[in-house]
Amino acid sequence: MILSFKVVSWFSMFLKHGVRQVKNTVEHDFRNHPKTLQTMKTIPILLGALLPFLLQPASGFPKIPEEEGANNLKAFGKTFSNLEEWQARAKLNREGILKGAGLVPLPKRTPLNPHSHSLKKMDGYSVENVRFESLPGFFVTGNLYRPLRKGGLNKFAGVLCPHGHSKDGRMAEYTQARCASLARMGAIVFAYDMVGWNQDAKHVHHRDDKNVFAFQTWNSMRALDYLLTFREVDPSRIGVTGESGGGTQTFMLTALDKRVRVAAPVVMASAHFYGGCNCESGMPIHESKTHKTNNTEIAAMAAPRPLLLVSVGGDWTKNTPKVEFPYTRKIYSLFGATGNAENFHLADEKHGYEFSKRKPVYRFFAKHLKLRLSQITDDDDEITEKHFKALPKEKLLVFNEEHPRPKHSLDGSEACLAALRKAQGK
Repeated sequence: MILSFKVVSWFSMFLKHGVRQVKNTVEHDFRNHPKTLQTMKTIPILLGALLPFLLQPASGFPKIPEEEGANNLKAFGKTFSNLEEWQARAKLNREGILKGAGLVPLPKRTPLNPHSHSLKKMDGYSVENVRFESLPGFFVTGNLYRPLRKGGLNKFAGVLCPHGHSKDGRMAEYTQARCASLARMGAIVFAYDMVGWNQDAKHVHHRDDKNVFAFQTWNSMRALDYLLTFREVDPSRIGVTGESGGGTQTFMLTALDKRVRVAAPVVMASAHFYGGCNCESGMPIHESKTHKTNNTEIAAMAAPRPLLLVSVGGDWTKNTPKVEFPYTRKIYSLFGATGNAENFHLADEKHGYEFSKRKPVYRFFAKHLKLRLSQITDDDDEITEKHFKALPKEKLLVFNEEHPRPKHSLDGSEACLAALRKAQGK
């Protein structure tokens, strides 16, 4: 009876706090009650419901209690007291993330073989459908937004726009609006698909593939390579912004790739939430024998580069002004760059990347990427998106009857992982 109650308690804990907290509790109970495992055979129904979650790899812990997340930041903060110590910690974190993702060594940078089609001229910007290969046969698909005005060498900034787990992804109206506005302001913008998220990017199943974080991270690095192939793009003015799962991609890429100069992760950088998908927390990137970190600290690894954390009261970023942002500022203070870290908090709003959340990003990017905010303001100097017109999904697809998927396109987790390992020389 006591054991049945205990299993119910574990299951309730799983629903509330996620896998990691349950695993810690179960391990404690097993150590203190060695007969527990044998007795569990008497309650197969409860065990059958619980064990699939308990047997998940340790990396699959999307959520921990808020207090534990805050305490982790306090513990992290005690490991450094000066810039040199922080940089050593950041280096360990960076190595731990890459190793946990199976990206050591990084793959060889093979030819991108870019291809674009269906150029559409809009009000002050253009849109075209683009594909390139991050690995031979592994296509990164998306839309390229460019200012219509002509640009010479290093004329424009470059901005990557990864998306979150919304149904329409990069083709969602709010994603299009963000990219169009940034293009009008003077950036060449690339919005690209999550791996396996829609019919263009169906190399693997997004939710099920165990290595999707690795594929996605490498795709982001190669997307940056792609942006920098344009002679008009100034390599000293590179930005990244995305929401939710796209926020994860934003701060992960920024932490791992110094070419990113400005970052704005939206509604994601939390001390107690690691992301509820394999593409965020499905690999042992947050903790290993040599490192322990969380998304707040990973976002702060942007320091001293400009970083804007957009947070809301209606999701896991609700504590940002009191918990996550003070820790971020502490790290920036070591560089003498506290002015480069900002938090825009909307206490009454929920998860998303609506206009109210895009406006502070436009201002931040205008300031740090030298973009023209005047291109998206009205006569009263208020930011507007009246210039923007949403395009239907079929106009944004990369692969269709006229532009079929190449025959050498990889299909399935096994083939994609083999291509990644081959590029790593394994």
